Amino acid sequence: MRRACRRIVDADHQLTRASVKVIAVSNSAVSLNPRLLEILACPKDKGSLIYYEDEQVLYNPRLQMCYEIRHGIPVMLIGEAKTVNQLEHERLAAKAKQLGLKPTF
Repeated sequence: MRRACRRIVDADHQLTRASVKVIAVSNSAVSLNPRLLEILACPKDKGSLIYYEDEQVLYNPRLQMCYEIRHGIPVMLIGEAKTVNQLEHERLAAKAKQLGLKPTF
């Protein structure tokens, strides 16, 4: 009986350690697969997007809409997109130009 209890405690400890690692990874910026970026389009106007890896967003400069990337998954729902104001649009446009960011396709 003692051995079985010890194994359960060890397994539980390992699971806890693994969970901590997964949480740590999921909170950091995850780079999107380049092949995915080649086909991603804005669901509203079907146009290309600009990927800001450090901010974890895909941006449509034509509609001034940002789509978040959560845990490495682009949230391509129009209802979840955030419309940015003119100042934020200008900041993102300048950043894209400075970093040489290209549209998704």
